[in-house]
Amino acid sequence: MQGVRILEVAQFTFVPAAGAVLADWGADVIKIEHAERGDAQRGLTRVLGLPTASPDSSFFPIMEGPNRGKRSVGLALEKPSAREVFEKLVASSDVFLTNFLPEARAKLKIDLEDIRALNPDIIYVRGSGFGARGPEDNKGGYDSTAFWARGGSAAGVTPPGSERMMRMPSGAYGDSMGGMTIAGGIAAALYARQTTGEPSVVDVSLLGVGAWATQYTVNQALMLGGPLPPRETPQHGSATNPLVGAYKTADDRWLEFAMLQPGRYWPEFCRLAGREDLATDERFADVEKIMANAGAAAELVAGIIGERTYAEWQEILSQGEGQWSAVQNAWEVGQDPSLRANGMIARVVDADGEERELVTNPVQFGETPATLTRAPQFAEHTDEILRECGLSDEELLRLKIDGAVT
Repeated sequence: MQGVRILEVAQFTFVPAAGAVLADWGADVIKIEHAERGDAQRGLTRVLGLPTASPDSSFFPIMEGPNRGKRSVGLALEKPSAREVFEKLVASSDVFLTNFLPEARAKLKIDLEDIRALNPDIIYVRGSGFGARGPEDNKGGYDSTAFWARGGSAAGVTPPGSERMMRMPSGAYGDSMGGMTIAGGIAAALYARQTTGEPSVVDVSLLGVGAWATQYTVNQALMLGGPLPPRETPQHGSATNPLVGAYKTADDRWLEFAMLQPGRYWPEFCRLAGREDLATDERFADVEKIMANAGAAAELVAGIIGERTYAEWQEILSQGEGQWSAVQNAWEVGQDPSLRANGMIARVVDADGEERELVTNPVQFGETPATLTRAPQFAEHTDEILRECGLSDEELLRLKIDGAVT
């Protein structure tokens, strides 16, 4: 995307994450932050009970993830004196990207009609909680509400009768998926403009991304004409396959099995586990019998897995062809050998000159890992970008005195 300029007026992670992906892909992404307050996410000091930054360091993962590779301008869009600068930035951009609500967009004159009046060829992109139309078009939302709760994921992972609802497994979980979705939409819109000459309006909502993530079960419910019946999941394995599901090791870690052809993989598992006798057990002699006696087989598998440690089973199971995976925590994901072999954990130098690491976006081009640069400090590039717009030092000074820029 080298040569493409993205102008971003957005906060938190959902829409800014799209800008980060586009920056990974080579676009010039200019992030407009309020001249005094900056991106509201800069003010979050604790998330999920943990500090968001390293002590005595400028490294701030909650900002680095969705903002790496961008340039930041401190601009108070509500100030009349800032309008000329803003208009110049719009005129020089290919894409305008925002997650501001309709009332705020109207007040700041950054709605579709306002932006298109300044640049008729610009691609206009809105990220929302619940969609750009309908009764909730002006309702704010986070991924915990619009994506996780309303989109079906929370109900899908919360067992019937549970005393508490299951939470998202990570901060910005739906936001990150939504940002990736927006980036793909922008790429398609740029292609469409190139081939047809027509700019698009791109809309992506957290609710829509949430429904897409759960589309299989939503589609089933639509087919059946009502809510799906509660699932009675066996403690071990699945109802018809002992080699599908999660099993706990001797050191209280988990392994996930997904060997969808039990007739093929049952003899292999028995051999690897040192229980060849189970491969010839009459109860499990063929695929029909394995499925019919899946409960008994799953209990045996649970006992076998519980006899060895997580590390031992990783070594043993890696010798077979059946599909399984270790259940990894966040640190282990960051050290994952396949992620690292494919360049999905990338080095980045922070503002203090210290080398750090970040997860890259999952798309690669030309078999080449993404090269990351750090997220900007607040308003770090204001002077640089405004000079690119043709402003003199005297004009910059006047704008700063007026509070229009930082």
